[in-house]
Amino acid sequence: MSKKAAKTTFYCDNCGYESSKWIGQCPSCGAWNSFVESEGVDRELVGKSLDEIDYTKEDRLVTGITEFDNLLGGGIVCGSLTLMGGAPGIGKSTLLLQVVKALGDKDIKALYVSGEESLNQIKQRAVRIGKFNDNIRFISDTNMDAVIKTLIKERPSFVVIDSIQTMAMNLEDKIPGSITQVRACTLSLFRICKEYNISAFIVGHITKEGTVAGPKLLEHIVDTVLYFEDDIQSNLRILRCRKNRFGASDVLAVFEMVSSGLREVDNPSEIFIGSRKEDATGSTVTCIIDGGRPILLEVQALVAKSSFGIARRNINGGDINRLNLLIAIIEKRMNIPLFQYDIYVNITGGFRVRDTSIDLAIIMAIVSSYNDKKLGTDCVYCGEVGLSGEVRNISNASIRVREAIKLGFKRIFLPKNTVDTLDKSIISEYKDIEIKSIKDVVN
Repeated sequence: MSKKAAKTTFYCDNCGYESSKWIGQCPSCGAWNSFVESEGVDRELVGKSLDEIDYTKEDRLVTGITEFDNLLGGGIVCGSLTLMGGAPGIGKSTLLLQVVKALGDKDIKALYVSGEESLNQIKQRAVRIGKFNDNIRFISDTNMDAVIKTLIKERPSFVVIDSIQTMAMNLEDKIPGSITQVRACTLSLFRICKEYNISAFIVGHITKEGTVAGPKLLEHIVDTVLYFEDDIQSNLRILRCRKNRFGASDVLAVFEMVSSGLREVDNPSEIFIGSRKEDATGSTVTCIIDGGRPILLEVQALVAKSSFGIARRNINGGDINRLNLLIAIIEKRMNIPLFQYDIYVNITGGFRVRDTSIDLAIIMAIVSSYNDKKLGTDCVYCGEVGLSGEVRNISNASIRVREAIKLGFKRIFLPKNTVDTLDKSIISEYKDIEIKSIKDVVN
């Protein structure tokens, strides 16, 4: 490998865009005066074929917290760097304390570094979780250089940095949380993780828009990105995997906040439909697929005569534009005059749904409330509704049906084409209703 003379390049301190000369405004992210000088080296690289590359299956640290391990694809990959974001107070530090405790109980050496809380504050939180053994060590400091030296000396298998925005290195820009510091600290930790096979979790503050504060490049550096969703209006906490170099992404884990920390929720469906009033009108049950897992949800609708000139429409947990479209389909294809009625739709539990297979359940809830007629308590409605009123095919039908059967539902309304794709082993366990259009299911 031969080296050439070094050349000077410039990169955007906000997004990492590189340029051969200084630019006032970054053409990638639009930031002003964000370019800094970096001296690079031109190198000639020699590629390898796949047969020349040594490959071994990655080792993982299994915590025993099933939801957490499954979220990461079977445990924490050794030598990986993971970013965890979420709103203040949602449970990031609590969950990571539970993780280090679980690893310590398995005789795995771990280090918890906090730049936000004193050791006394950490202990107050840890006492509620349980007893920690001597495999877990705690540090309260913001000097990343000192933390790196400690990692090299003690060689723990797992480390937590809470949070990365509070850490600082000995650079010209000494303000913790600045873009330069956040990136420098993350890159230094990333190098140590790979060189010494240390698994690390870094906690990231979020902005008011819900994204991790600092450069977007931070999410590109790390191996895995986890986010706590903060739109759940209860003690439930949903941790979603946005990126995973060692497994599937867009996977979710559900926890419940209790006095001793975060408790795993093995079957979220039972919680979301557990308080359902079976004799109420305007209530339906649907099954969505979120993060690769089936979840049963209750959909409630209230149709009331409007007291004003313009009817009000609102949906909690869904898309208002999608609701307006479904109302228009009901009026056009079913000849039900809804223009003089206020319509309110609620997806219980505070769960926000993006799966369009919930369309049929929303329509049936609205029709039930409008006619003031109850629907069957053992029915589940799944199907995307098209503009002509047809009920379109949905994915993962067998998974949805199995989840419904497990919770005692026997009648599942599905699009006709979807029924043909079901596993033969489950057909005898339920009574399916094949439907082609919304008129079929109403009739």
